[in-house]
Amino acid sequence: MPTPLPHGQDMAPDDVSPEPSLPEEFAALLADYERHLTAERGLSEHSVRAYIGDVADLIDHLTRLGHDDLSALDIRGLRSWLAKQQSLGKARSTMARRATAARVFTAWAQRTGRIATDPGALLASPKAHKTLPGVLGQADTRAVLDAAAVAADDGSPLGRRDLAIMELLYATGIRVGELCALDLDELDRTRRVVRVFGKGRKERSVPYGVPAAEALESWLAVRPQLVRDGSGPALFLGARGGRIDQRTVRRVVHARIDAVSAPDLSPHGLRHTAATHLLEGGADLRSVQELLGHASLATTQVYTHVSSERLRAAYQQAHPRA
Repeated sequence: MPTPLPHGQDMAPDDVSPEPSLPEEFAALLADYERHLTAERGLSEHSVRAYIGDVADLIDHLTRLGHDDLSALDIRGLRSWLAKQQSLGKARSTMARRATAARVFTAWAQRTGRIATDPGALLASPKAHKTLPGVLGQADTRAVLDAAAVAADDGSPLGRRDLAIMELLYATGIRVGELCALDLDELDRTRRVVRVFGKGRKERSVPYGVPAAEALESWLAVRPQLVRDGSGPALFLGARGGRIDQRTVRRVVHARIDAVSAPDLSPHGLRHTAATHLLEGGADLRSVQELLGHASLATTQVYTHVSSERLRAAYQQAHPRA
């Protein structure tokens, strides 16, 4: 069974190792591995770039140790590579990701006969510090969405689009990349369900409520005003008629939240907020896992800690003998 890749937030661009210049045989090996990640694992372009950068840096370290063959890679070489990363002051989360990248690569190399044993199986990951994701309270969330609705009252296509984006992100908890990739035929307006392709192109269906449905209908009524040659089937369009990009969605979310002076969040923060509110409303953990598209239940369980922390804070603020 292939080694699973970690699921979580997108890697920041400055966490990605630049690809060094490698000997021809190593460059060919890296090209084969890149094809594996893209074609067989179905990873996004951004994730492939991150993992290839990490592995290229590992191979460069191997060549600097005087080796010209992958068979020379052992656990000592892997540990010295990670020690070098640590000496450069890399964050623990980055170190953990790079250790995972090394393990996935060495497992693939053994599986495909490029090395006899898998040294990465002995490599432990530095544990990343767990931080609770920021979320909006239900009152703040209502205020943000109400303000977005007021802004959409001018009837402009962009105002209605922005309201539909905010409502759909909160209603479904989908990732910003998933939202940008949505096409018109992936929206079931009768059943109020959206078909989403998540990480690894895994498909799931996510329901949404009446407010999101109303916002979407309002947007779809004016969407033709932004359609241009090349707009294609994209559900959400940018001001020039192309498929909306993640940067624009982030700008929309920050602007709508800032308008009511609520704690600033990214689109991923709205995903956290949706999950937390579902659990606070009584949804079971497995259902939330399926809605969010998490591969592991442990990833979803962080939201139970968020709810517990919020409950503890409310108790300490309100109870006279807290």
